Parts: sequence; C-alpha cells; structure tokens
Amino acid sequence: MVKETVLIAGLGLIGGSLALNIKEVENVHIIGYDANRSSLDYCIMNGIVDEVYDDFAEAVKLADICILAAPVSITVDLIHQLNHITLDKELLVTDVGSVKSLIMEAAEQLTSDLVTFIGGHPMAGSHKKGIQAARAHLFENAIYVLSPTEKSNEEQLDKLKALLSPTKCKFLILDPEEHDEMTSVISHFPHLIASSLVHQARNWQIKHPYIPKLAAGGFRDITRIASSNPVMWRDIFFQNKEKMSRLLADWIEEMQQLKELIDTGEKQQIETYLEQSRDYRDGLDSKKKGAILSYYDLYVDIFDQPGALLKVAGLLAEHDISINNIEILEIREGITGVLRLSFQNKNDQQLSNAILKKHKYETLIEE
Repeated sequence: MVKETVLIAGLGLIGGSLALNIKEVENVHIIGYDANRSSLDYCIMNGIVDEVYDDFAEAVKLADICILAAPVSITVDLIHQLNHITLDKELLVTDVGSVKSLIMEAAEQLTSDLVTFIGGHPMAGSHKKGIQAARAHLFENAIYVLSPTEKSNEEQLDKLKALLSPTKCKFLILDPEEHDEMTSVISHFPHLIASSLVHQARNWQIKHPYIPKLAAGGFRDITRIASSNPVMWRDIFFQNKEKMSRLLADWIEEMQQLKELIDTGEKQQIETYLEQSRDYRDGLDSKKKGAILSYYDLYVDIFDQPGALLKVAGLLAEHDISINNIEILEIREGITGVLRLSFQNKNDQQLSNAILKKHKYETLIEE
C-alpha cells in the first residue's frame, strides 16, 4: 500500500500534538514545515515527524494532505501562497485556526483544481506553548470542528476524520460564521475577561501588597487561561475584533445591570441572579448532554505532606480504577487541601468514594 504524505505546517503546541497522533496511522509519512529551525531540529530529534523542511513550497509539493497549524495570520498567508505553487497531484488542505471566517475567505480564493480545503479547529490547548509542550493526549474528548467547503465532498471529509481519529476527539460540523460566534462567546471572550480580572488584581495590589498571597483556588481557576500565549491571543482578538467588541458591549451592559442590582437590589433578587447562573452552568454538564465535557467528580480532603497525593492515587490504582483528571483546588502550607478527582463513570466515582472513606478520608460527592 502506497504511503500518504502528510505535511504539518507549523510545529508548535497544536501542530506537534497532531503529529504525535497521526504517527499512529498506518502508511503515513509525516513531514514538517516551520520557519523556526530549532523547532524542526526538536521534531527530528524526538521522532515527532519523519522529515522536515524550512521551505513551504518545497514541502507542500510532496504532500497529499496539508495541515496548516500556524497562527491565523500566517495560515492566511500560506493559503495565498498555494495559488503560486505548481502542484503535481491532488492536495487536501485543512487548518487549526480558532477564527474561521478569514481563513475560509482566503480558501475561497484558491484557484487550483487540485486543491480542496476543509476548515478545522481542535478546541483544545494549554497554557504552555511551543513544540516542547506537544502532547498526544491534548485532544482526547475535545470537540474538533470541521467546516467543509462547497468544493469538498463526503469522501474527503471522511478521509480527514480517519487521519485525525487517533486524537480521540469528537467531530462537529459547523458553518464558519456560527463557529466564530460560538467560540467567541465560550472561548475567546472568557480569555479577555480572565486577563481583565488579573489586571484588576494587579491594580489593587498597589494598595494591598498581600493580594498575591491571598489569591486562592477560585481566583486561580477563573484566571488560569490568562497564562496562555499572548502573541497567539493577540492574533485571535485582532482577527475577530468585531465580535469581541460586540461581546464587550454586551458584557458592559450586563455589568451595569449587576452593579445596579448590588447597589439597590434586595437579597432575593441577588440570590435569583446567582441561581440562574448556577442552573445554566450546571446544565452544560455533559452528563446532561450539554456542551462542557465533565466527568463524575469526587472531592477529597488531604493534608499538605509528602506522598499525600500519591497515596490517594495508589489506593484507587490497587482497585484498577482509572482517574481521568486530578485537580488541586486549594491547599495552604501545613493544613488540608482539596482534591477533585474526575472519573469517566458513576460506578468508579461511587467505588472510589467507598474505598477512600474506608481509609478514613473525608470525601464529598456533589449531587
């Protein structure tokens, strides 16, 4: 069987993580392109790709499938370059950009009959960046949006899904415009808000120097995404600035109403506002077939001492229980902290609860 050549153009966190998954597909030869020579060297040294190029035109001529895994502005430029490259065979092109409209507009300008474009966006990431942060499990259970074009067909869509199947993601077909609106609301805009909350704390630190020491679990959780790559997010906000501006206007109006509620509202009105937020957020739980992937959680009190986390994980491992995620919600030196253990199913949650209680741990399952 003839090997297919897959080009990954852009060997950062996303491109490198995709390469690690695609290596599991049989009869695939992976080549990598990046303008950064050190990224290419790292990929070869660690076996992430089979071959590397620092010339996009040279690399893409060899490819059967090309994944554009660069920032949006560079992806648009690479799509434009395709119009000036003479190809000798059919080429299926996709991208990973979190803003689809500009990319799809560029793709519509492709003139070669040999090129077919399908938009893509794996909705997964990390606060880390670069090829060194690439992980094969990055996309597991994440939503992977695909946006076919008029020129693409079901066979090509299935071909792309098969190539990406080792990621263990969940594919969702969306129109580019609805994709951009929805990701603005649930992905891009929250990053903007997280950054603003950090700035607010930074400004208050002038008056209260101990603010960083008091920033506990809640503040860390809600602002975690503000630690992501500033250059990448600058690009996203700039490419999607009209939607960002509209959402900011909505947010400012919502905050004005909330301020009025705090200034003049009664206790019951404030409680109702908080209840509505809670009920909607809880309704997003995947166990209720919503949008936010969630598992069956178990909260465990532990002491801040060497081996505490390992002991909990070891007890469950002895019973062949798989933990999908472990999160330390809050811990302060010398006293107890809280672990949130996430399981794939309710049986593992209930069994883990019984095991840990038997070993004198304080546990809680939220219903």
